[in-house]
Amino acid sequence: MNYGWRPYVSAAERRRKAERAMAKLEKKGHRVSPVVIEGRTIARSFWGRAWCENLERYGDFSNRLPRGRTYVRNGSVLDLQIAPRAVQALVGGSEIYQVAVRVSAVPKARWESICTDCSGAIDSLVELLQGRFSKGVMERICRQRTGLFPSPREIEFSCSCPDWASMCKHVAAVLYGIGARLDAQPELLFRLREVAERDLIASAGVGLSLAKAVPAPDKLLRSEGLSELFGLDLATPTGETEPSRVSRKPARDRSSLKRSARVKEAAPVAKTRRQRASLPANKKRAPKPGARTRSRRKPKQPSFAKTRRA
Repeated sequence: MNYGWRPYVSAAERRRKAERAMAKLEKKGHRVSPVVIEGRTIARSFWGRAWCENLERYGDFSNRLPRGRTYVRNGSVLDLQIAPRAVQALVGGSEIYQVAVRVSAVPKARWESICTDCSGAIDSLVELLQGRFSKGVMERICRQRTGLFPSPREIEFSCSCPDWASMCKHVAAVLYGIGARLDAQPELLFRLREVAERDLIASAGVGLSLAKAVPAPDKLLRSEGLSELFGLDLATPTGETEPSRVSRKPARDRSSLKRSARVKEAAPVAKTRRQRASLPANKKRAPKPGARTRSRRKPKQPSFAKTRRA
């Protein structure tokens, strides 16, 4: 007689059941996202630890959370999906149980108060998601009942297991699984509470002067004489007349350039004496009228004197 309790199922058998159930879901097109814990530390980042510590500081959850830590560490959270104001999960036990967690959105007035208190203290979205900010910002975000993390009255949950307790070990495992998931995806917390994380850094520069700092007059270096001292060509300050410069030659018109190119093409090319001698008679250039011609003298023939024989 088991008094309504289910028979004991070994851990190996539970894992086999879980693997078969997840394989069926994947065949149907459901993308399974299990929670995997390495070692005994559930959450390591600022956002994950802050989520888990927020759960543990409320006495309403203290009696059921230890069993949930054991379940999430041994890989019993087979699937965890976080959406705006809702978390759906599958947890392995004697059977595969369906867990639903509903988290209310952050009230508008509270979110505006958080953004105002953190204004100018967070430089970038990367620093925000990595949890790299001052202790004052941490304290304001993690403040009980008025911070970003939900209080017990802002969380509702249900499980398909036969446990009569309001928070069973399967629900506790899912709540710890959310903290573990925030290690890798801290933006899911803002999605769950339906707020925009960029609002925390949108007013970071409000009230800051955009004018550039001007050095004191006694620290300014006067420009008179610097050109001659260092051999530099300094730009002329606004309002001063620029010294006269040597004017450059005006650029030649394109039409004049084309005309000069045509004249060069039409000009006769000078030929050498040997090339002119090889031309036919009708191609030889006639002398200009009135020009002095150069007479060519015949070379003198060598004269040989006759000698008489003695």
